[in-house]
Amino acid sequence: MAAAAALAMVLTTLLTPALASPTPPRTHPTAPGRGPVPARVVLAPQSGAWLGVSIDWANDSLSAYADRLGRRPAVAVSFVQMPLTRDDRRNLDAAVDQARQVGSMLLVTLEPHRGLAAVTPRATTQLAMRLAGYQRLGVTTFVRFAHEMNGSWYPWSQDPAAYVRTFRQVAATVHRISPRSAMMWAPNYGGGYPFTGGRYQAPAGSERAALLDTDGDGAVTGADDPYRPYWPGSAAVDWVGMSVYHWGSTYPWGENEVPEPGKFADLLHGTYDGLAGDETGVPDFYAEYGVAMDRPVAVTETAAFYVPGAGGARELAVKRAWWRQVLAPAIHRDLPMLKMVNWFEWSKPEPEVGTVVDWSVTRTKSIRTAFRRDLPGWLRGASLAKDRG
Repeated sequence: MAAAAALAMVLTTLLTPALASPTPPRTHPTAPGRGPVPARVVLAPQSGAWLGVSIDWANDSLSAYADRLGRRPAVAVSFVQMPLTRDDRRNLDAAVDQARQVGSMLLVTLEPHRGLAAVTPRATTQLAMRLAGYQRLGVTTFVRFAHEMNGSWYPWSQDPAAYVRTFRQVAATVHRISPRSAMMWAPNYGGGYPFTGGRYQAPAGSERAALLDTDGDGAVTGADDPYRPYWPGSAAVDWVGMSVYHWGSTYPWGENEVPEPGKFADLLHGTYDGLAGDETGVPDFYAEYGVAMDRPVAVTETAAFYVPGAGGARELAVKRAWWRQVLAPAIHRDLPMLKMVNWFEWSKPEPEVGTVVDWSVTRTKSIRTAFRRDLPGWLRGASLAKDRG
């Protein structure tokens, strides 16, 4: 608590002059038919990919995680509301303090639970100045704004025009005031789109639905592109990312099952056709948004489903089969644009299955030992975090 309070005092000092003289924009030459494009702050390793983690901040710490793993994560994932509340500011300051201690960068996930209209220019400017203050303290940030916008479960879901407009506003302000921060665009994996029945699904016949009807057949279905309507444009996006989990093999989820060979790569490429169904109609996210858009790709969260005491496959068999796919030499060789992999190090209730799921790999000694043994050299920890392109 004392460290967080001291950090808040330092931030107050740092942010005050930023109000009067925000960092001027930096631009590349104007491309034909486009306005100036902000200079890229790639923040990608020159080789390999960043080793990252999403921890339960209320019950864990980055230093404790690093001690368990034996390596310091290069990236730590944090979730806050947008606009920031007082509690969010305090929690984000505390996360920054922990990141400073272990040398990590911070992936700040902004969740506009009051809706996209609440993300005003004033709120965005305040956020960007705070990020600039963190930069002066030595903590680099990625900004993942309104993730999984193509889902149907968040207040910012399936409203492509408002989403694109707001993402561009946030990106322009962050690039101008905190130019060492990188903007990340991160939809939900498209299998199951349009996720019918969710509270925030675009109503049939609405303007929102019309924008999502990419094949023009008068309805939003799995045949429509689950990503393209939400793309904010290259000028606004520095990284692209997607969470890729193994939830099991058949719906409804709830059984401990070993993932099928090749599942991780198939989900990234839109080529999955297995026990969960034929999802080959999903676009190739890696090729279309990593390679074609020339953007580093992040697996923003990943883990394998395991419910303690539920029977089925053993924990080590489930989790090791998944991480060996994610961390396979073939992934490093065949997906050179993959530049960040963040493990979801949580044990928490999941409403989809009505019970606690243990996603972690460092809490149990036998699992931790096996995971540490399989960590590849191409996955870069915080000790190499200064090796940035």
